[in-house]
Amino acid sequence: MTDAGNGIPGIPEAAPGRSHRAAVLGSPIAHSLSPVLHTAAYAELGLTGWGYDRIECDERRLPGLLDRMGPEWVGLSLTMPLKRVALEVADEVSPLAAVVGAANTLLLHGDGRRAENTDVLGIVEALREAGVASPSRPLLLGAGGTAQAALAALHSLGCTAPMVLVRDPSRAGELRACAQRLGVRPDIVGGFPGTPIPDADLIISTLPATGADSLAAHTWPGRPVVLDVVYSPWPTPMAASAGAAGCTVVSGLAVLLHQAAGQVRLMTGRPAPMEAMRAALERSLAG
Repeated sequence: MTDAGNGIPGIPEAAPGRSHRAAVLGSPIAHSLSPVLHTAAYAELGLTGWGYDRIECDERRLPGLLDRMGPEWVGLSLTMPLKRVALEVADEVSPLAAVVGAANTLLLHGDGRRAENTDVLGIVEALREAGVASPSRPLLLGAGGTAQAALAALHSLGCTAPMVLVRDPSRAGELRACAQRLGVRPDIVGGFPGTPIPDADLIISTLPATGADSLAAHTWPGRPVVLDVVYSPWPTPMAASAGAAGCTVVSGLAVLLHQAAGQVRLMTGRPAPMEAMRAALERSLAG
């Protein structure tokens, strides 16, 4: 994608009158609903000079893309595969992003780039909306950057020894490092999806699309709360199975909404208009 107005490779052309710009970056990115949420927030807040785009970008292209962004750029939302590399391109890293070891937000200003993490907030608030306060037997699926945020969210809810199911424990080094920084002691078990699912009162899947599909055959004993960070397509086979069994199911859309609200607050300095953002998300899904 090239900006037809200024010739900057990879950066979409700004609409006329835009004095402040933000975007969501990742690969793939076409499915992202972040523009729906941020644009609705700008409209509700009366920020007429603000615009928000989608930009296809992987780890290799991120540094050069950032170097070509002008002073009108105020912030970026980051999704896969950029959450860990964000720390490397930032001039400053928030304490939470440093502990998690991943960031989903870059704030851009004259003094440089600051990496922030609102994924933790998104997970915590989505669970609280579902009535989850202090799970005693949490189970986490996956070991990527979102899993690190989920581990931090569980820690904030008082969980110090969650079980984590992964395919290969030898590839969970970043998650172990995050756990050490948090002061928690996860029990990391390999072999997923062939591993039996233990008794749990909360199951959080941070796996990519189709990654948890094997759990569609699970019988869901104890009816745990189930959070699947995937939101498109929805419901996932796992979410549909859990819902049919009577479990409380939390969509990744709830996480998306709350983490976006945190980003709006950081980028604009204004409280996020939650209800306007929620309504815009619902309209987008309905139509």
